[in-house]
Amino acid sequence: MQERLADPDRKADTSRLRPPPGPAQKNVFVVGFDELHRDLFEALPAAAECSFHPLLSRAEQRNPEHLPVRVLLDRARRQLDAFPGSVDGIGGYWDFPTSCIVPILCSERGLPSAPLEAVLRCEHKYWSRVLQREVVPEHVPEFCAVDPFDPSAAESIPLNFPFWIKPVKSFNSYLGFYVGGPGDLEHALARIRAGIGSLAEPFDYVLSMVDLPPEIEPISGAHCIAEQIISAGRQCTVEGWRFRGECEVYGVIDSIRHPGRSTFARYQYPSSLPAEVQEQMAEISCRVMEYLGYDGSHFNIEYFWEPDTGRIWLLEINSRISQSHSELFAKVDGVANHAVLVDLALGRRPNLPHREGPFPCAAKFYERSFRDARVRSIPDRARIKEIEARFPGAAVHVRVRPGTRLSDLGHQESYSSELAWIYMGASDEQKLLSDHHALVEMLDIELEPVADQESETAQR
Repeated sequence: MQERLADPDRKADTSRLRPPPGPAQKNVFVVGFDELHRDLFEALPAAAECSFHPLLSRAEQRNPEHLPVRVLLDRARRQLDAFPGSVDGIGGYWDFPTSCIVPILCSERGLPSAPLEAVLRCEHKYWSRVLQREVVPEHVPEFCAVDPFDPSAAESIPLNFPFWIKPVKSFNSYLGFYVGGPGDLEHALARIRAGIGSLAEPFDYVLSMVDLPPEIEPISGAHCIAEQIISAGRQCTVEGWRFRGECEVYGVIDSIRHPGRSTFARYQYPSSLPAEVQEQMAEISCRVMEYLGYDGSHFNIEYFWEPDTGRIWLLEINSRISQSHSELFAKVDGVANHAVLVDLALGRRPNLPHREGPFPCAAKFYERSFRDARVRSIPDRARIKEIEARFPGAAVHVRVRPGTRLSDLGHQESYSSELAWIYMGASDEQKLLSDHHALVEMLDIELEPVADQESETAQR
């Protein structure tokens, strides 16, 4: 995986990727399609031959506890049935339930997709770990299933402190907790019991659609997985696809945390990991995805690498592209990873450019608060555009509104709240970080303490 850095002043040449004009547009439906991604889709080479259509709104599929998956599926079926043209492909880039809605609808219509059962082997964290242990045991930490509603749950966990505990189906580290001792575990189990139903019930509905192995069937969506702590080293994510038995990893992105915390500060591309480590991760990824029977779709897999020991740990498999990385691929390679989604949805092998974007380096920064607070004010759109204009390639997405209490935001990680996403490109990492610092100085998101303000969460 040799790096071929592009000239930052040169625009990406995607003309060679554009298919010859055809007599009819292909209609690709995207579950949870939103305005944030519209420009990325319309910039794809495939846009010359495709029309992209939203299938279910982002709000509908983002909260399955309010709209059961069966209701979402029925709505999607009615929308597809009512469409006057051909339905040539269905895709999505969000986590559950999108990740499972796509293969269900594709199977019903004979469209390309990974099988639902293979997707669930990735999405069910405990089932996935069991299979990973069978094929790459040297890269899998110690783990066990936990029933948070079992009165003896704390005594049933064989792992030594510290460890992580999280639901078998979650995302964005929602209801994921660092457990340093018995008090942490009691707190985590109470929080999990209170919130796990929002994803457990819809996930169980999807699990009921496949024949689960006897050892997995008792582990419902209301269960958790506890895992050995892996924190010494560098974290990254590989993005890849598997199509008709061929597997390719097309990018490795560094996942950089806040110092002393488990919380992500930014994703940065391309990775600065040694080439041989990236190659080994690619080989592990393809071996695991083949073992899971996963074919005809995209994936991303999170890893830890320990420089001192050379050990590589597989953290988690996601059966989707990472939309957090999309603008990074566009800035560095010239085309967003949505191109992989579209090609596979249409049943064809992806073909991406490499290092043909306008920047050699790019990142997605997370602006966060580690305290509860109420949002007093945010910059208006005119001010955001003014800030973006100061930094070529920058894009700012404020994630909160005035009056919002941060603790009321949905599906946040357990230790912080997201205030804004900032995408930037630069000539190198030093320039990237200095530009980010300067931009944040201009970004006036004002917070005010709340009456029952608690002390700052201890650093993890």
